[in-house]
Amino acid sequence: MLRWKNLRDLLFPRRASTQTWMMLTFALFVGLAVVGVGFYSFFVLRQQVRDAARETLRMEAERAAALIEAGVDGLEMRAIAGNIAGVTERDVAVARLAEGTWRPFMGPIDDAFFRQPEVLTARLEGIGYAERLGAGASPTLYVALFRPDSGLMVRLGEPAPPLFRVVQKAQATLAIGMALALVLALLGAWIAARQVTGPLRAITDSAQRINEGELDRRIHVRTRAAEFQDLARSLNQMAGRFRADIHELQRMQRVQNEFIGNVSHEVKNPIFAVFGYLEALGSDRLPAEQRQQYAQKGLANLNRLNTLFSDLIEIAKLEYREDLIRPEPFDLQELIAEVAEMLEPKAAAKGLELLWENPGLEVYADRNRIRQVLTNLIDNALAYTDEGTVRCRMRRHRDKARVEVVDTGRGIPEEHLDRIFERFYRVDTARSRKMGGTGLGLSIVKQILQAHGETIHVESTKGRGTRFWFELPLTESVEGPLPGEDVEPAPEPVTLA
Repeated sequence: MLRWKNLRDLLFPRRASTQTWMMLTFALFVGLAVVGVGFYSFFVLRQQVRDAARETLRMEAERAAALIEAGVDGLEMRAIAGNIAGVTERDVAVARLAEGTWRPFMGPIDDAFFRQPEVLTARLEGIGYAERLGAGASPTLYVALFRPDSGLMVRLGEPAPPLFRVVQKAQATLAIGMALALVLALLGAWIAARQVTGPLRAITDSAQRINEGELDRRIHVRTRAAEFQDLARSLNQMAGRFRADIHELQRMQRVQNEFIGNVSHEVKNPIFAVFGYLEALGSDRLPAEQRQQYAQKGLANLNRLNTLFSDLIEIAKLEYREDLIRPEPFDLQELIAEVAEMLEPKAAAKGLELLWENPGLEVYADRNRIRQVLTNLIDNALAYTDEGTVRCRMRRHRDKARVEVVDTGRGIPEEHLDRIFERFYRVDTARSRKMGGTGLGLSIVKQILQAHGETIHVESTKGRGTRFWFELPLTESVEGPLPGEDVEPAPEPVTLA
C-alpha cells in the first residue's frame, strides 16, 4: 500500500504546475492509445493473419492428402505426390506408415523430419503447425497432416504469404508512427501548456504586484484565447474598482481628518469664549451693564454651539439613515412662500427685497427636508447680499419642477465653486463666523438632495451675484402644460441682476 502511494504521488504529484499536469494528461491518454493500437497490431492482427495463413495451408494439405489417397497402389500414390510437388511452389514431404514402418513417398524424409514439432504434434493430434526461419531469414509456415486410415503423413511448408510480410512492415511503420505520435503529442501538450500557463503567469504576477501596492498596474496578456482576454478584462475592471474604492477611502480619510480638525476648531472657539465670559461674570467688581453684555455673548456662543451640533447630527442622520426621507405630494409654491415669509424680516432689516411669487406646482418629495433646503439657500443668499434682491423662483422643466435661488450679492470666485458644498468650507471665513454660520448649511443641502436622487447646482459671477438651483419630481396628478412651463426648454444664460 505504501509503495503504491509513493508511486501515485510520483506519477500524480499533489502540487505541480499546470504545464506538468497537461503534459502528464497528454502522455497518459496518448500513451494508452498507443499501447492499445500497438497491442492490437502486434498481437491480435498478427495472430489473425497467421491463423488465416495456417488455415489456407491446412486446406491445401487436406486436398493433397485426398489426391494421394485416391491412388490404387503405392506406385500411383508416389506419382500423384510427385505431380503435386511439381505443380506447387510449396515444400512438400509425404511419408506413409505401413506395417509399423515409415516409408518416404516425397521429399527429404529422415529421422530429423519426424522430430520436427509440427510432425510430432500431427502424430499425436492429427495436425500440427510450426513457424521457422527459412532461407534469407524469412519466416516459413509448416503444417503436418496425419491420416490414420491411410497412414499418410503430409507436410506442406511455404514462405510467409505477402500479406504476412505487409503486416510485419505495417507493424514496424506503425510502431515508428506511434512513437512519433507520442513525441508530437507531448510537444503539442508542451506548446498548449505554454499557451495556457503564459497568460496565467502574467495574470498571477500582475495580481501579486497589485497586492503589493502597485494599484495603478494593469494586467496585460498576449494571447488570442478569448477566455484569457475576458479574464484579464474582468480583473482589470475589478482592480479599477478597487483602485477607485481605495482612492475614495483615502479621500474620505483625508476629509474625515479635516472634518475632525474643523469640528475641534469650531467647537473650541465658542467653548473658550463661553469659559472666558463665565469667568468674567464670576467677578464681583464687574459693572451690571458689562455683566449683561458678557451674558449675552456667552449665550450667543452657546447658541452657536447648539446650532453646530444640530447641523452635525443632521448630516449624520442623512448619511446613515436613508429612511429619514419620507416623500409625499405637496404644493411647492406654498412651501416657498412659507419659508420666504419667515425670512422676510431678515431681508427687510438689511434693506433687501425678497421675491417669491411663482405659479403653483405639486411635487413629490419630503416636505420638511425641502423646507430645510429652501431655508438654507435663501438664508445663505440674504447673508451674503448687501444690496439688491434675493429671488426664489420656480417653474416646470420637462417632468420636474426647477427651483432657483438668485441673489445680487458679491458672488463666489470661480476657484471656490467646486468646494462650497464641503463641510466647514467658507469662502470668507471671517465674515461667515461673524454672522454665526457653521459652514454646514450647503453641505446639508447637498445631502438632502442626494437622498432625493437630485443634485444641487451653482453658478456665480463675481461682483454680480450667485444662482443655486435644483429639481424635484412632479406628482402624477400634474398633467398637461401649466403656467410657466417650458414645452421645449432651451439653455438659458445666467442673468444675475
